[in-house]
This record gives sequence, structure tokens and C-alpha cells, in this order.
Amino acid sequence: MAVVASAPGKVLLTGGYLVLERPNAGIVLSTNARFYAIVKPLYEELTPDSWAWAWTDVKLTSPQLSREIMYKMSLKSLALQCVSSSESRNPFVEYAVQYAVAAGHAIFDKNKKDALNKLLLHGLDITILGCNDFYSYRNQIEARGLPLTPEALASLPPFTSITFNSEELSGANSKPEVAKTGLGSSAAMTTAVVSALLHYLGVVNLSSSNGQQQEKDNVDLDMVHMIAQSAHCIAQGKVGSGFDVSTAVYGSQRYVRFSPEVISSAQVAATVTPIQEVIANIIKGNWDHERTKFSLPPLMTLLLGEPGTGGSSTPSMVGAVKKWQKSDPQKSQETWKKLSESNTALETQLNMLSKLAKEEWDAYKRLIENCSKLKSDKWMEQAAGPSQEAVVKSLLGAKDAMIGIRHHLRQMGEAAGVPIEPESQTQLLNATMDMEGVLLAGVPGAGGYDAVFAVILGDFGSNVTQAWSSGNVLALLVREDPRGVSLEICDPRTTEIASAVSSVHIE
Repeated sequence: MAVVASAPGKVLLTGGYLVLERPNAGIVLSTNARFYAIVKPLYEELTPDSWAWAWTDVKLTSPQLSREIMYKMSLKSLALQCVSSSESRNPFVEYAVQYAVAAGHAIFDKNKKDALNKLLLHGLDITILGCNDFYSYRNQIEARGLPLTPEALASLPPFTSITFNSEELSGANSKPEVAKTGLGSSAAMTTAVVSALLHYLGVVNLSSSNGQQQEKDNVDLDMVHMIAQSAHCIAQGKVGSGFDVSTAVYGSQRYVRFSPEVISSAQVAATVTPIQEVIANIIKGNWDHERTKFSLPPLMTLLLGEPGTGGSSTPSMVGAVKKWQKSDPQKSQETWKKLSESNTALETQLNMLSKLAKEEWDAYKRLIENCSKLKSDKWMEQAAGPSQEAVVKSLLGAKDAMIGIRHHLRQMGEAAGVPIEPESQTQLLNATMDMEGVLLAGVPGAGGYDAVFAVILGDFGSNVTQAWSSGNVLALLVREDPRGVSLEICDPRTTEIASAVSSVHIE
């Protein structure tokens, strides 16, 4: 009996830096780039003396990295001991396994705990797979002599093995780093493993939610969120804002972070308290994050581009911004306030566009189709009647808000001495914002050299992807997909994955 679960990567549209502090909100979109976890028993049959075993086996396979790691897991303390030699450890998966099993111990009665231990005696065989979009395949595309286009990217087989940045290694003992595109691979991977394990162990039943964000509180998804959020924070050694895990669980949303204390107590306790107790406290904790359903207005498409300039270290950029906040509280507060106002303005206009689309669909659809072929200074000329004028006003209002967001992010970067929107990105984004049918363009999340995004009217954007390609920017195949965690029916490698990616349209 194999369980396959998947969780999406994310793009933080607004809320970079601000989302670290309550009650600032961030708008974050989930994507069609998904991480998969496949969980099944390692041994079909058990020997008669297995009831006396104190340890069980856990095998973790990552085909894209050509890695297989074996662990022994204590059925009493839930400690994991790596028994493979010379393999890179994966702390995100290790904590996901320990915390998911501990969740069963924390909530099950004696009979269910006995059944859980019996299931664990069969061992755990865990395979993880990430969609190509999480990683940079620029080197492979160039090595094949192909142009930097989405079509070239789509020609790679699904779950292509990942090339290491070997040229960046210094010394024989350096750990190879994989070039990533900034979609939150560790959060999506941790969430996929936690959700697959919790479902496999009978702690949650994901088939009732199956990736659809529900209006009512979904107890099972909330359990996945608490365990994945905790495992991810402890594995990375700090309590982040958590928007990436929240999006991996629930899908696209407006997000306000939880109070760090709900996990920081576990961080302290993790070294001295049994894992079962730590998880029991986390489950009972005050999870005060806020999330509201959100997705892009209809007939709008998210595009992502990879500039190929090596990526940026989010933690060091966040550290520099925090240092600046402390050294110049008055100026930093002023910039944050203006940035927050611009974020709110963009959110308001996007929500208004969704509302107008619902109320006057035909007029909205016609206008968006016409404006998708024109630069923004010609949009108002297309408006026939008050309802279409209202749409254009919101489109231009959203564009102005984005210009404000970028301005304040650049100010913050200059003051803190970090390249939040580097000069090369500024030139690229200005040129993109000036193209036909482009509503927004910016740097997602903490900014830097990782990626750029654009939101376009309609679902083609070929003018944008062509312009990006000629400027050495690889347009990715990523689009918004508002689904969160999902239970899959089979191993994704056995499914035919279409190379053409169409945008998701929610009416």
C-alpha cells in the first residue's frame, strides 16, 4: 500500500520582509511546481520475532540526486540514526519523519499506538521527487545547444537528475549545492513528506480534502500544517515567517504569520524533552496565523524568469535588513509603513478586479483580451462604458501600487546595503512593465538575483518570454495553481506529464 502526496512551491507576490512581523500580511501564490513524496512499507512480511524489535528501518531515496540513505529508527524515543556512509543528510526529511510518527503517538489511544508500531515494524520506504521547476537546468539546456526558452525547458524529461554547481566547490570536502529557482523547495518537500506519512500512518485522512482549500477549518490540513511547519523550522535552525509551508499546505492565500513562540518553545525543548511531548505541546499550541483565500483575478497569468546570475542568500539579506532596522529605527519604520501601504493598495486592486470579473464577466473578458495586446497607456481607450472603465482603473491602480512597492524595496535595499532589486533586475523589470499586456513585474519574496515575476493579461505572454530569452533570462514553466496539499493516485513518474502548461482559471 503506497501513499503518494504532493505539495506546491510558492511565489511571494507582496510582503517581502514585512511578512516576518505580525500583523503585516503577504500575498503568496501556490504554483503548479509540486514536490512528491511516496511512502510505502519497506518489508511486506514480518518475522514472528518482530514484536520484540526496538528499532525499525527507514529508507530515503532521492532519484534526482542519485541518493539513497538508510536509517534505524528507535520505536521508543523515535530517534533516527543514519547507517549509510558518506551520504549527505537531509534534515528536513529526518524531522518530517520523526515529527509525523510522534504526532501519531501524541493523539492515538493504546490500541491505535499498537497498530502504529506494528505498521512501523514493516519499515518506511520514502521516495522524494521535485518538479523540474524547482531547480535550474540552464546548464543542461546550454550544454545541449538549445535556446533559453520554455520549450527547451519542457523538452527535458520530468524529474530530470540535478546537476551540481561543481564549479563553485572549494576543496574536496565541500558539500555540493544545487542551483534552485527560489520556489521554496524545502518547504514543499517537508510538507509532501509530512502529509504522505500522516496519511499513511492514519493520523489524517487527506482524501476528504484532496488539495481543495475549504471554507471551514479542515482539521486534517491543520494537523499537516502544524507538523510540517515545526519540522521545517527546526530543520533550518530558525523560526521563519512560515508563509512557504502554509502555502504548501493550503494553497494560494493572504497570510499573516504565527507568533514565533509556538515553535521556539519546541526548539528549546527538542534537545531535552522526548519528541512525543514536544509534538503534543505543538499540537496544543496557540497557532494564531491568519490566512484568507486568494488567487489572481481571472484571465491573468503568472510568469517567472530565471536571470541566471547565481541566486541570493535570503537569510543573509534578511539579517542585513534587520540590522538596518535596529541602527535606523525612524527611517526604517517610515519605509516599512510606505511599503505596507503599497502592498495593501495592490491587494485591494486585485481583489476589486476579481469582484468586477464576477459581476460583469463578458465586459471584463472583452476588455482583458483587448488590453492584453496593448501597452498600459492605451488601456483606457479600450473601455466602453462604466463597468469597463472601473476595470481599467483597477488595472492601472494595481500597476501604480507595484511601482510603489518596487521603489520602497529598492530604498530598503540601498539603506541596508543589500541588492533587494539589483540594477540588472531594475532594467529588466522596467522593460517588462513597459511591454504589451503586462500588469505587474517585480522580484518575489526577499528579492535579489533568484528570479523575477510578471503578471500578464491573458494566457500567452510570448512577447515577454521572447524578450526575456533574448536578455539571457529563462522563462520557467511555472504558473499559479491555487491547490495546496494533494493526495495523488499513483507515482508521478508513471503518469504522462504534458509539456504544455496551461494557466489555471478559477471563475
